[in-house]
Amino acid sequence: MRAPCHAHGGFLMRVLIALSAAVLLITMPFAGESSAHGSAIDPASRNYGCLERWGDDHQNPAMEQEDPMCWQAWQADPNAMWNWNGLYRENVGGNHRAAVPDGQLCSAGLTQNGRYAAMDTVGDWVAKDIANDFTVKVHDAAQHGADYFLVYVTKQGFDPTTEELGWDDLELVRETGAYAPGEGTPEDDPELGGVTVSIDASAEGRTGRHIVYTIWQAAHLDQPYYLCSDVNFTG
Repeated sequence: MRAPCHAHGGFLMRVLIALSAAVLLITMPFAGESSAHGSAIDPASRNYGCLERWGDDHQNPAMEQEDPMCWQAWQADPNAMWNWNGLYRENVGGNHRAAVPDGQLCSAGLTQNGRYAAMDTVGDWVAKDIANDFTVKVHDAAQHGADYFLVYVTKQGFDPTTEELGWDDLELVRETGAYAPGEGTPEDDPELGGVTVSIDASAEGRTGRHIVYTIWQAAHLDQPYYLCSDVNFTG
């Protein structure tokens, strides 16, 4: 009479193991969400900048006063920072204006079910001081390469602290050619890996606060990235 009990116990154990595996698969982040893709790291995109400044201290209440735009972003969705390198859309076919509406340029048209929506919030984002001749560094962790990069800068008179960003607010200042997968400077930082591509650009006549808007058309798929970096042109 003990054999049936043993068999029943073995069946229950197999069920528990199967359920545990299923739960693990459901709750694990997808591989690649935090280790692949990339973003503008200098001047930093909004969500990468928030991660740089607060990733090790993202629950510090001082952020609300010291860095209020990052504070609202962390409150809205911390995964926008943990997945700083996934701000892209797919199958755009080069028609960026149609895919990304005005007012949603920094979230790539509320991509990833709105994960990055807080990036569109208008306000006084931390801005990096740069010269009119500057370099955008785009990190390519997965070594996708690029069909091209487009670098835009907001027109003089646009105020990113009070105005929503639209396509008509931007001026294209640099368009590159293609980059082969793995082309760029290898990164020694273990948190990054991959390579970084440096893109020289110039924005004559700009002073004060602006947004540098970079589109990275990855080469491995029709997968463009849309990256807002806040800057202060020092002249």
